[in-house]
Amino acid sequence: MLRHIIIIIFIFFFSISGFTQMKYNHDDELLLINHAHLKKNKYAKKRFDGKVEAGFLKYQLTTIQVDPAPGWKGYNLNEEQNGIDINGIYGMNLNDFFAGVGLGYLYFEGIHGGAVFTDLMFVPTIRKSQISPLVNLKIGFNHIWNQYEHGKSSALEEIGVGIFYKFDWRKKEGIYLQTGVLITQQALLIPIRLGYRF
Repeated sequence: MLRHIIIIIFIFFFSISGFTQMKYNHDDELLLINHAHLKKNKYAKKRFDGKVEAGFLKYQLTTIQVDPAPGWKGYNLNEEQNGIDINGIYGMNLNDFFAGVGLGYLYFEGIHGGAVFTDLMFVPTIRKSQISPLVNLKIGFNHIWNQYEHGKSSALEEIGVGIFYKFDWRKKEGIYLQTGVLITQQALLIPIRLGYRF
């Protein structure tokens, strides 16, 4: 279900970001021109960007119910721990989209871990405005060394929204604050992130 929602949101923002332009020729025939092929459009040029971010992960609830069996030592975050994470992300910027790959460090009140994930961010360019909304998706994998002998691995899925402050409205560099929903390690958490895009 979450994957379907993510795909729908991606398609929606992809369509409103101006990725395609509609023009009419002399015969009034509709032409769809891909922005990626418009060499004269300086905003269609690809370039690589990076992001660093730190977040507080507020524990909310357990997403599954387990019938205890021999060898079971509790849920992955058995004491309903809050957490923090620090992420470094590197990727490609195209128009209002950023797509990258990230590595992260996790800490849940005594439990250490690591993460690897894909990161998709949409920040619309608003002419002459340094403040823009943002939508961010993360999908990946993490591992924590908890009460189990070799720790526990889990998928991670996160959707976030927030505000982005650009140092110059024509450029991509800036800072951002976002929150959303994170599902991982049998738990639902609310992340609050502060980041810098460069």
